[in-house]
Amino acid sequence: MDYPHAEKACELFAGGMNCAQSVFAAFSDITGLDGEFALKISSSFGGGMGRMREVCGTCSAMFMVAGILYGLGENFTHEDKTAHYKRIQELASRFREKHDTIICRELLKGLSVTSTPEPEKRTAQYYKVRPCIKFVRTAAEILEEYIAENPQMHAVNAKS
Repeated sequence: MDYPHAEKACELFAGGMNCAQSVFAAFSDITGLDGEFALKISSSFGGGMGRMREVCGTCSAMFMVAGILYGLGENFTHEDKTAHYKRIQELASRFREKHDTIICRELLKGLSVTSTPEPEKRTAQYYKVRPCIKFVRTAAEILEEYIAENPQMHAVNAKS
């Protein structure tokens, strides 16, 4: 399977976007969101939500894209909500299968990382030691696979 969105997500990350922005904005062509708006709305989720090292920003981005494509609007049933939460848990599970966790601080174990609000400078050394681009690729590939597996749901939601 080709992964054009994963390639785009990695390009965005290498260009200085945070992990969440990279994954979320890479799917703008599918979500219908303006690229700049996609970058803004996802900017708070980098570094495990504002560098608090909680849920990995790549996972948050996957969940936001899934919400746009398959999420609930005003009219939904209890079963619809259950099905959507099951979808989100499945995406998280697929990520965990590859990396054991969806928690930023656990993904970065062994590295000297802090929860200060100041992001690290994107230097050659940063990209050399940080595994984040690997998580960006994984999340985008999982999302591409999920969308390919569930086109009817996406097509139905895209019309509403």
